[in-house]
Amino acid sequence: MEQASINSDTLTKHLKPFNRELPTIGLLMYSGVLQSEVIATSDVFSKPDGPEGKQLFNVITISETAHPITTEEGMHFVPDYTFENCPKLDALFIPSAYDMYAQVHNQKIVDFIKDKDKETKYTVSNCAGAQLVGAAGIADGHKIVTWIGGGEQLQIDYPNLKVQDDSVVTYIKDGKYLSSNGNLTSYISALNLLEIMTSTEQREFVESYLYLDRLQDWKE
Repeated sequence: MEQASINSDTLTKHLKPFNRELPTIGLLMYSGVLQSEVIATSDVFSKPDGPEGKQLFNVITISETAHPITTEEGMHFVPDYTFENCPKLDALFIPSAYDMYAQVHNQKIVDFIKDKDKETKYTVSNCAGAQLVGAAGIADGHKIVTWIGGGEQLQIDYPNLKVQDDSVVTYIKDGKYLSSNGNLTSYISALNLLEIMTSTEQREFVESYLYLDRLQDWKE
């Protein structure tokens, strides 16, 4: 199959074309989303194959409508796809917002997560995105972690989840479900999934590409 220059259904133009033969990573967005949790995943999965410089994934953003999204921090993101024309996903990343009430009570978002979970190999939540996982009922019986201080209420709201102690657990994987405390720890969930889907060498290449190794000693 020839690489398509632009998927005709996409809402935005990408420097990296959509290649239907590559795995697709979907980044869910909505008004008030924490942009670090979108950028972290994009940072990790958009990097090329280290040795050959080849594109490894399609990385797309998805929202309920085609309207630009305003993040919590005030930036404006234009989604690539809507719920109506979103292509098949290999992984779906579910980010958070400081106020999750609107998202958890938006049945269209919850139904989208339910539907996509049927096809994804991996579903990832960061921070309070775990509330949307709970609302969708897709990870009942699985371990999950949320933002630091949010676990107790998450367990009350969604008793079928096995909520982990967020004071000590930063990231966890249970079957196809991955979760993290969010914000910059979203890099951890993204890097771990990248390693699962590619190799340890590719993870190390991306960490070096992003200078994450230098952050280890940034306080010195």
